Amino acid sequence: MTDIQQRAGQFEPPEILGETAVLTGSAPVAAFNDYAAEVLSYTKGRGALSLTVSGYRPCHNAEEVIAQIGYDPDSDVENSADSVFCAHGAGFLVNWQEVPQYMHLPSVLSDRSDFAEEERIAEYTPRLSNLPDASDEELMAIYERTYGKINSDAPKTMRRNKTAELTEGNVKVPAPPEKEYLLVDGYNIIFAWDSLKALAKDSLEHARDRLLHLLQNYQGYRKCEVILVFDAYKIKGHGTEIEQHGGVSVVYTKEAETADSYIERVSKQLLKENRVRVATSDALEQLIILGNGAMRISSREFEAEIRAAEQEIRALIGG
Repeated sequence: MTDIQQRAGQFEPPEILGETAVLTGSAPVAAFNDYAAEVLSYTKGRGALSLTVSGYRPCHNAEEVIAQIGYDPDSDVENSADSVFCAHGAGFLVNWQEVPQYMHLPSVLSDRSDFAEEERIAEYTPRLSNLPDASDEELMAIYERTYGKINSDAPKTMRRNKTAELTEGNVKVPAPPEKEYLLVDGYNIIFAWDSLKALAKDSLEHARDRLLHLLQNYQGYRKCEVILVFDAYKIKGHGTEIEQHGGVSVVYTKEAETADSYIERVSKQLLKENRVRVATSDALEQLIILGNGAMRISSREFEAEIRAAEQEIRALIGG
């Protein structure tokens, strides 16, 4: 219990089960990365530590983290904290600290201190969760704290897009555009969308067919390469199976390979020459694909994107 308190953790009174005591609580991820090994060591193998992600909470050592990062908003040219206001037909720059003096409309940002604790903390199931408020930079920071620094200067998808050119004599010829690949974690999406989840209760096959139909329309309209991946890892002796359905590649993973592990492996290969997006709300998978350099899109964002594409298709057909 002293260890947990020293690591900024909180816990409920111990639950005694025979000769075993069970502690349940919460603690910062950064403080518990290596603690499982310590528990095994000082209990001589009799103790165990089980951890699951429970969401975002205020940082317990915010001042220390900010000091280590050394972030200066005034020198951040790429992501300026300043605002542009207009007056007399012209724009002028206002320092972020002076914005309240110039604004004539109420801020859209809420005072988080007024929220109840349960409303502030994002709750989600560890392996099926939406992270709408987590930016790529936040996920990258978590990834690097967990798995270490990435060797490249920056992930491919986090760099500014620049038009590549090939020089042919004295003439500059634009480089061929990258292909765009969209990898979809099938069952993750099915159980994240209410419409598909309702279908799956009656027939999982119908839910798969409906998702495939939506992706076929999307692929035909967006002209990207779509790969839909389903788990088949529990089927004994099953090898990787790939089927083509109207422009969509449907993959059933081999025995002992999950959909997320397949997506992580394939996205890393495709990123060498292409632009890759992955649709999933699996929290751990989002961290890993972002670390590989792919773009992540949550199930909720992807559902909105599918609906928008359907509306555009209807408008084209109707118009």
